[in-house]
Amino acid sequence: MKEILKIENLRKTFNLSIKQRKLEGTTEKRKIAVDGLSLSAYEGEIYGLLGPNGAGKTTTLRVISTLIKADEGDVFVDGFSVKENPDEVRKIIGFLTSELKMEGFFTPNYLFDFFSELHKVPENIKKTRKELLFKKFGIDKFAEVKVADLSTGMKQKVSLAIALVNDPKIIVFDEPTSGLDVITAKVVTDFLVSLKQEGRTIIISTHIFSLVEKVCDRVGIIIDGKMKASDTLKNIMGEKSLEDAFFDIYEASEGKKL
Repeated sequence: MKEILKIENLRKTFNLSIKQRKLEGTTEKRKIAVDGLSLSAYEGEIYGLLGPNGAGKTTTLRVISTLIKADEGDVFVDGFSVKENPDEVRKIIGFLTSELKMEGFFTPNYLFDFFSELHKVPENIKKTRKELLFKKFGIDKFAEVKVADLSTGMKQKVSLAIALVNDPKIIVFDEPTSGLDVITAKVVTDFLVSLKQEGRTIIISTHIFSLVEKVCDRVGIIIDGKMKASDTLKNIMGEKSLEDAFFDIYEASEGKKL
């Protein structure tokens, strides 16, 4: 298999405000979000980053997607460095996050066109992709409805369509089913599998064990910004459920207890 994503010794820290220090019960002025993390993902697979809130999953995905810069280390996306070639990375990557805030007075039609132009998608390709994705997710009936008037599930579907405007080879999803009802969550997870079958590489972050077990080929377990295990789903689980395997690794990590 072709290695399409490689993370090497990634480290990222953030300054903490006085308020943040109080909330976290620390006197430290900087927080280590990602601490020497490395991983590899291959063409045509779904790789899941599994970990508790605050483990460093979202920070890692933001570095991969060139939204923030790492303090140390590098990420190579299909051979392009996010440090040296961020524009090339953006051409081949799609990023969906639950934190994507779409202005309520825009419509799905407008947003798809706007992001297509941002990615310099040719007009004829934009039209074809919009028709395909809007039909796939049932957005076509709501194309001229303001985002503020859409359901949570439909907003997520619009966000997903926007993440795919440039027909990316690598798709990064941060908590793709977070806050969705069971019907919409199934539509999204089924679509992830269909993208994989097309040969795309998909990176997802989640804390939902059942999602990883259903769609992921390989999984990395992140705790306190460090990669504690990275392997095939089968090897990570062994003879246990993924939940049991995760908590074994969690409790073995620096003597943590539930």
